[in-house]
Amino acid sequence: MSSETGKFSADVGADVIAEALESVEKRQQESSGSGEPGPAPADGVEPAAALQAQVDALEGRTRELSTRLDEERERTLRALADLDNARKRAQREREDVVRYGLERVLKDLLPVVDNLDRAVSLGERSGSWEGLGQGVKMTLKLLEDTLARHGLHAFTARGQPFDPHLHEAMGHEERTDVAPNTVSTEVLRGFTLNDRLVRPALVMVARPPQSTEAERAPEATAPVTDPAPASPTPPSPEEEQS
Repeated sequence: MSSETGKFSADVGADVIAEALESVEKRQQESSGSGEPGPAPADGVEPAAALQAQVDALEGRTRELSTRLDEERERTLRALADLDNARKRAQREREDVVRYGLERVLKDLLPVVDNLDRAVSLGERSGSWEGLGQGVKMTLKLLEDTLARHGLHAFTARGQPFDPHLHEAMGHEERTDVAPNTVSTEVLRGFTLNDRLVRPALVMVARPPQSTEAERAPEATAPVTDPAPASPTPPSPEEEQS
């Protein structure tokens, strides 16, 4: 038992002894039937035995409570230690996710880098770059397939009506072969990640040529004029003689 527990037991024992003595005196007064304390038994054997029994019982109870208190304290300390370890473990896992979360994606992109390295190395060794275009197309297809496996998909906007939610207009083009307000040129494709827009498509939007609009405007606004009156016909010679 710790020193604090022993001090606690001694304090409790003093209070209990006082209460026990008072209880013994009351019992003696009740048994004698008078208000004065009765004669104590010889050598105080009976009061001392009862008092010792109560002290022993209280000390046993105190030891029991002290043991339970120690167990509860130990259990609380273990729970706090487990909680602190769990917090530190969660912090480490969160840091690992931030630091290495893209490891799987980047690992899948390594074959794309390898193909580009091989194409450049082949061109440098042979001095011929004719096959580089085909190699770049194959590498681009591999890259798009790899990104698609991770939910990143490209979409095209060429020939579609302009949608401000999916397209970002870079300017206008005067076109007669494309309907107005339609994407005439796609500068950059757009991308979505699991149905969420990552980057809108950068596009040029078609509009009618200004010259055509200017030609149509005078025709629509030209005033309507009345025909000029016919000039009078001069009289014939017969009519003048008559």
